Amino acid sequence: MAENLLFLTGKLAEKSLHKVLSELQNKAHSNSKTPEFKYRIEQIGVSVAALMTPDLIARRLKDTGDADKLILPGLCQGDLTALQVKYGVPIERGPADLKDLPQYFGQTGITPDLSQYSVQIFAEIVDAPYLSVEGIIKKAQAYQAQGANVIDLGCLPGVPFPHLADTVKALKAHGYQVSADSLDTDDLLTAGRAGADYLLSLTEKTLWIADEVAAIPILIPARPHSLPSLYRAIETCLKRNKPFIADAILDPIHFGFTRSIVRYQKLRKKYPDIQVMMGIGNLTELTDADTTGINALLFGMISELEINTVLATSVSPHAVNAIAEADNARRVMHAAKHDDRLPRGYSNGLLGLHDRQPFTYNADEIKEIAAMIKDPSFRIQVSETGLYIYNRDGLYEAVDPFALYPHLKVDDDASHAFYLGVELARAQIAWQLKKRYVQDQELNWGVATQKPNVSDKNSHREASIKEKTARKTDE
Repeated sequence: MAENLLFLTGKLAEKSLHKVLSELQNKAHSNSKTPEFKYRIEQIGVSVAALMTPDLIARRLKDTGDADKLILPGLCQGDLTALQVKYGVPIERGPADLKDLPQYFGQTGITPDLSQYSVQIFAEIVDAPYLSVEGIIKKAQAYQAQGANVIDLGCLPGVPFPHLADTVKALKAHGYQVSADSLDTDDLLTAGRAGADYLLSLTEKTLWIADEVAAIPILIPARPHSLPSLYRAIETCLKRNKPFIADAILDPIHFGFTRSIVRYQKLRKKYPDIQVMMGIGNLTELTDADTTGINALLFGMISELEINTVLATSVSPHAVNAIAEADNARRVMHAAKHDDRLPRGYSNGLLGLHDRQPFTYNADEIKEIAAMIKDPSFRIQVSETGLYIYNRDGLYEAVDPFALYPHLKVDDDASHAFYLGVELARAQIAWQLKKRYVQDQELNWGVATQKPNVSDKNSHREASIKEKTARKTDE
């Protein structure tokens, strides 16, 4: 049975909402994968839908009629609990941009579940010997917040790590899983005896360490690129029924990268049921390219090869979000594989520089909206052709915000000029990079997006109101 939906909107968006919903409903009739629904739109008297508040809705919406659900504009702020009690039907916020309603109702109307993953992330603290125990704990907390499952202590060749045992114990006391990464057998024994969960990395020649401590060994070839030596270490562990993880070693580009991918494929084919690790830092750290795309591609291969763990690093400035990106990528690839679908439409977390649908309104639609404006407040939008700013006095278009300055007439209004400068700068960046721009909203940079400080924005708004009040008093 088709669901009855009631959409609330404002004056400016009403026509566009009718058009989008009509097209969506027509598509629903011809596409069994798109849910059918009946709808009604109620325009409640505000010019901008995003300015709706629960209190305003409660005052202006008498009832929901026969609606099974109430859909509010995505940018509507506030607690919806009181509205749900008042109207007795489920209430949801739609997408921030009404042009995204087809996606909102797509995939059977269910938000993709990214809570699951099949890859564990080891996050390496590469400079651990130089840090205090407190400094390592602090970095571990940051890595865990980005998605790390295991904190890896990187031991540097020839650099003493006298507080290694204390560090392992402290991390364990804080509830972390810990691994130690060293070529020095003394370091590995020290970490293992202190309670480390994993040791990186043992070869067939150093596998005896695994008999001395309880830590799970990560096995690597005794010689670079030597799969036979890795196979021998694996066979030893299998015969002893001892847990292990095998790593065929991912090499940097032009230093064996393609051949190393082949090694992983051979390893998985020979041993379809063992635990396998891939260290991805040799690509993310050693390639001058945005790590979002590198992680997406790597985790696509990791998913196909059913690799179970990755060793990730976040050292170079351009790789500062590599662990968070790895977390997003593993979830997206897991979901896509489970659904037997391409990894599209699950998350924007790895779309740092661009958006799949950057321009939701074309020039004609923006001009149509601008013609309806009856107040002096500026609206800013972006289309494929450039930036648009408009109010009741006119519509102006440019690709450079400086070209718009003569039309703004805000030379005696510092707070308003500041606001327009911020918004037009965002709009220009969005246009240049082909990103989505929504006025009063920060640009979305995927996993690199930081939570905005709402108090700063509110402080500016309050200061602006005081300035306007003071000017009116002086006049």
